Amino acid sequence: MARRSVPIIKQLLSKSSSSENPALLSSCFKSKIDAQNRSVTYMPRPGDGAPRGVTLIPGDGIGPLVTGAVEQVMDAMHAPVYFEKFEVHGDMKKVPQEVMDSIKRNKVCLKGGLVTPVGGGVSSLNVQLRKELDLYASLVDCFNLPGLPTRHENVDIVVIRENTEGEYSGLEHEVVPGVVESLKFCSERIAKYAFEYAYLNNRKKVTAVHKANIMKLADGLFLESCREVATKYPGIKYNEVIVDNCCMQLVSKPEQFDVMVTPNLYGNLVANTAAGIAGGTGVMPGGNVGADHAVFEQGASAGNVGNDRIVEQKKANPVALLLSSAMMLRHLQFPSFADRLETAVKKVIFEGKYRTKDLGGQSTTQEVVDAVIAALD
Repeated sequence: MARRSVPIIKQLLSKSSSSENPALLSSCFKSKIDAQNRSVTYMPRPGDGAPRGVTLIPGDGIGPLVTGAVEQVMDAMHAPVYFEKFEVHGDMKKVPQEVMDSIKRNKVCLKGGLVTPVGGGVSSLNVQLRKELDLYASLVDCFNLPGLPTRHENVDIVVIRENTEGEYSGLEHEVVPGVVESLKFCSERIAKYAFEYAYLNNRKKVTAVHKANIMKLADGLFLESCREVATKYPGIKYNEVIVDNCCMQLVSKPEQFDVMVTPNLYGNLVANTAAGIAGGTGVMPGGNVGADHAVFEQGASAGNVGNDRIVEQKKANPVALLLSSAMMLRHLQFPSFADRLETAVKKVIFEGKYRTKDLGGQSTTQEVVDAVIAALD
């Protein structure tokens, strides 16, 4: 697997700034929101402000509802993006070539959830996308939203996991009938990405999550990579935690974590746990990034993708994908539009009048979208 140096990642990553809009918020609301305002950096490239093409995959189940919500809000903001929409479903054998060509041309994709068949040898299209586009870093931003009550306060965790290798990547085969072997590798580039992300976003600590006490070779190599990279960032505190202890610490004292870097499978579990603690998977944004491409989607697992009742009632929560699309706007070098969108979403959550069932309300997707549009400055 190719290795990339820190200077290359520094070139790909640059810190974006966000602007405040005091006219929109009351002083009480603004003070609470300010604590959450921070720019999430996703390898933005220089741009001239011209509209950018984005490949849009509505996906399965609630996917069309939440991607439709994003389209409406983008249109209301007159955001400088246009969508190339394609029908892709999780039961397909592979992502259609025209879709891959569109993503490679646009460099950016926004997608709803795709149902992953269980067993039967059918490959996940989500994994296919990550492999073919080499989206080696998955990032999930888990933080408390003002006005949304949770068991823990001051949660602000970024989970960065390796996205193309390890058990969760599907690198497995049957050696002989009844004997299945799973392949696990490690790459130092995810460690470099995590530390560079922390450095550029003024984060103070990086925690490596592992099981090296048992997986001494594979996870041992992962730790060696993290330790080596950590020496190049003396201003960032580095520590390590075994994955089972990590889960216990997450549910008991999540505020101790800042940036977490993990191998593939552990990261999927840790990210969903952190998302549940911070307010639920329906409000956590995320993205999958590589050297050349980025795919933005709901940060934690969209477990309700196939929930027919939510689809029929049209009560899917669009917040996670709206916040993911704000990340996408920053990635495209449109930070002011990203700030407007994030501020409007947080205002709606804070006021609490329009919330879907998973957040304790009874609003439909469209009612939440209308509220967000009305809250745009």
